[in-house]
Amino acid sequence: MVTLSVVMPVFNEEKTVGTVIPRILSDVPYDLELIVVDDGSTDGTAAITDAFTSQDSRVQVVHQSNAGKAGALKRGFERSRGEVVIIQDGDLEYDPAEITHVVEPILQGRADVTYGSRFMVRRAARVLYFYHYLANRFLTMLSNILTNLNMTDIETGYKAFRGDIIRNMIIVSKGFGIEIEITAKVAKLDDAIIYEVPISYYGRTYEEGKKIGFWDGVFALWYILRFNLFCGLNRSFRVIPKPHAIAHDFSKRSAH
Repeated sequence: MVTLSVVMPVFNEEKTVGTVIPRILSDVPYDLELIVVDDGSTDGTAAITDAFTSQDSRVQVVHQSNAGKAGALKRGFERSRGEVVIIQDGDLEYDPAEITHVVEPILQGRADVTYGSRFMVRRAARVLYFYHYLANRFLTMLSNILTNLNMTDIETGYKAFRGDIIRNMIIVSKGFGIEIEITAKVAKLDDAIIYEVPISYYGRTYEEGKKIGFWDGVFALWYILRFNLFCGLNRSFRVIPKPHAIAHDFSKRSAH
């Protein structure tokens, strides 16, 4: 078993994926596997990602017909072998240099799940669209009310988990609803230790390829209600993980 699995869903990211992959491989100081799930890209993404598999044995590429972000992440989670799993988007909104910072609380045995928050100011951050910011804050507040958590950014793209937690999670949502579903189901593990850490963020404009729209926000509201009120623990996990069951210091044996 490797220490860290980086799961990266991509869809038409030919402009950035060739930069992101080398950054992950060079910036992360742990024994890792990078699982790239190409979600039916119609540009040059597939050719770019496939080229890396012959250059570095740590890179795996999975091709599938378009199933949305949730479908791509589910496929990546199923393929993962890491004791810790982190999500990395295929664009450059999230800096791969932050991966070590995000997974550190789990690798040190202090947390079961870690979120990278764009609203805990630490480094550079591109100014967000006001209505995106407002919608995120509203959805986060509603989620906090129903989960009894005190999160600042449930929609963040940087989420890291103990591998046994995310691989046992039953994920049924579509598209970007997976962000809501994951948070709701992690919250059902009463003793799970969840951390947030501040991250830098370089959000894209719609012209640059941003894909989240109005209806994603509407569906997110439904997902918050659905997965918090109508989905119990036994319907959330195939095998219910024991929070902090493997809480020990991985870092001494995982760094290169």
